[in-house]
Amino acid sequence: MSEGSTGDPSRGSSRQRAVHPENMSLGSSCFSPPVNFLQELPSYRSVARRRTNIVSRDRQSGTLLKPTDSYSSQLDGGITENLNSQSIRKYALNISEKRRLRDIQETQMKYLSEWDQWKRYSSKSWKRFLEKAREMTTHLELWRKDIRSIEGKFGTGIQSYFSFLRFLVVLNLVIFLIIFMLVLLPILLTKYKITNSTFVLIPFKDMDIQCTVYPISSSGLIYFYSYIIDLLSGTGFLEETSLFYGHYTIDGVKFQNFTYDLPLAYLISTIAYLALSLLWIVKRSVEGFKISLIRSEEHFQSYCNKIFAGWDFCITNRSMAELKHSSLRYELRADLEEERIRQKIAERTSEETIRIYSLRLLLNCVVLAVLAACFYAIYLATVFSQEHMKKEIDKMVFGENLLILYLPSIVITLANFITPIIFAKIIHYEDYSPGFEIRLTILRCVFMRLATICVLVFTLGSKITSCGDSTCELCGYNQKLYPCWETQVGQEMYKLMIFDFIIILAVTLFVDFPRKLLVTYCASSKLIQCWGQQEFAIPDNVLGIVYGQTICWIGAFFSPLLPAVATLKFVIIFYVKELSLLYTCRPSPRQFRASNSNFFFLLVLLIGLCLAIIPLTISMSRIPSSKACGPFTNFNTTWEVIPLTVSTFPSSLQTLIHAVTSEAFAVPFFMIICLVMFYFIALAGAHKRVVVQLREQLFLESRDKRYLIQKLTEAQRDVRSQHA
Repeated sequence: MSEGSTGDPSRGSSRQRAVHPENMSLGSSCFSPPVNFLQELPSYRSVARRRTNIVSRDRQSGTLLKPTDSYSSQLDGGITENLNSQSIRKYALNISEKRRLRDIQETQMKYLSEWDQWKRYSSKSWKRFLEKAREMTTHLELWRKDIRSIEGKFGTGIQSYFSFLRFLVVLNLVIFLIIFMLVLLPILLTKYKITNSTFVLIPFKDMDIQCTVYPISSSGLIYFYSYIIDLLSGTGFLEETSLFYGHYTIDGVKFQNFTYDLPLAYLISTIAYLALSLLWIVKRSVEGFKISLIRSEEHFQSYCNKIFAGWDFCITNRSMAELKHSSLRYELRADLEEERIRQKIAERTSEETIRIYSLRLLLNCVVLAVLAACFYAIYLATVFSQEHMKKEIDKMVFGENLLILYLPSIVITLANFITPIIFAKIIHYEDYSPGFEIRLTILRCVFMRLATICVLVFTLGSKITSCGDSTCELCGYNQKLYPCWETQVGQEMYKLMIFDFIIILAVTLFVDFPRKLLVTYCASSKLIQCWGQQEFAIPDNVLGIVYGQTICWIGAFFSPLLPAVATLKFVIIFYVKELSLLYTCRPSPRQFRASNSNFFFLLVLLIGLCLAIIPLTISMSRIPSSKACGPFTNFNTTWEVIPLTVSTFPSSLQTLIHAVTSEAFAVPFFMIICLVMFYFIALAGAHKRVVVQLREQLFLESRDKRYLIQKLTEAQRDVRSQHA
């Protein structure tokens, strides 16, 4: 038998046992003159033609296509050799084959030494313990019951969104623990006299007294709403707490045997949570990338997957089953539309091609103009807010004060709300396929949402480093407007976080819920029925929480307790979104598969992390640190604490660190990394070619089955004609 019929050895052997009696009963009367029947199979002929062209290559690397008997014997031999390292349950075999292998394993155990038998038993016990521990940890998962209930009612696509939200809750909790252990815990132990330690105050060296002035509280009458404003904006009593950077104005904590370097710990905690986030996201996205890499791009296979394997068996709700039916119909229609557009593209004339590309160029210019207008509006709002923020509270009313404080956040929210609508209208005129339309619109929205935060941060940076008509030589930054600029940047990130949370709650309570009531109790109105319930759009909700997570990454350096605020925010959002999904919203007809969704979510999150690292790196390495607050008052920049710490190491260790960070090491290291990257790219290409060959085997196996059925039908017809 050719390789195409050897997809599964047990299946192949059962098929041989089923066909062989037929061949014996038919005898030589059906297949005379006697020939090798296997050589007539289509797969064998295809392999023979291929081998005539690539004999030399097959001799070196060995072909994938082998006879069934040799393949099954090699598989059995490989399984029996690997019984020591892998569990039998991992093999795709039927029960009888697994029992046979278990008997072989028990027989082999009798002939081993006591030491080998002990190693086998200990290895089995350890694996069994790990499996039990893994099962126990699954019961300790956060929101396990709720997420499984959502999966059962709405499918794996929406379930992947809530699993992603749970991942962000755990990530922010871990980030908070890192900052708490490295920065806040030593201060709390000293402040409340839990340990025998004292604070080491920062000595002011060669510093002008004007740079150390930091007025926190304003004099005058405090109105009743001032505490509400302080709570929403991070000013007033919150500015003096450990929530913000300015609270940590100490050089270290002196214990009995050592002095804890707080500036170094503060910087290390920032590097640690960024590196942890990067590694964790990459680790989780590898699985989705493997699936997307191996997933076929053939349209015929896509149709087959949707028709024969597209059903989500986690669905138990009737309405969700009907929605899944409509989703599959939509996907098939989208595939047919994409095929129609491909044919249309292939039949385009040169004049039509020039026209459509000119139109796309014009529309992309419109998109860039919209983005530029939004960024400029954010810039103007930030400048206006910063210039009028120092106005006394008693000179403005409550609403005016909040409007000034939250003006950048309001403009960013309006931009994030308006631009997706504009992008959705523009994309219809660009004549793309439906799938590419969705991806391009999401990409534009991702760039818009995340770039607005960077525009705000860079606008603040330009205001901090510019002193108007005078120079900034005295302190290195605009000390008059920003005596502790790190705290004020942290307050902006805090306001963005709070305002985003308020908007999510307000939309759910005052838009989605009344809309649901109108649709339910005003069914006679055609206008309201056309409006319908709010869709639970997965991409929009994902962009919202990624936007909040990017704010957390940027703001955690300037506001160390912001990850704790983000954790509480995401916990509340989970329950709000769950109630909204169950009672006020309907699932979107455009559903996502869980594998595609997870990879897409993590890819967007990785983009947000990369955008968050850029302003943090610039602020720590380029902008002078505040001289009136924070642990880095004696350093020109935050990063200077690293060279100063390295200078205290032994000379041999200093030489090693300087050698590792020099250009002489960086260039060869970069070349080695490039070679390793090219190797893995080539390895991925080889694996993809193997997958293509295995798919060819499956195709040849189906041809073999059709050929065998045809021959058996002809043989039975000949037997009947002979008896007649």
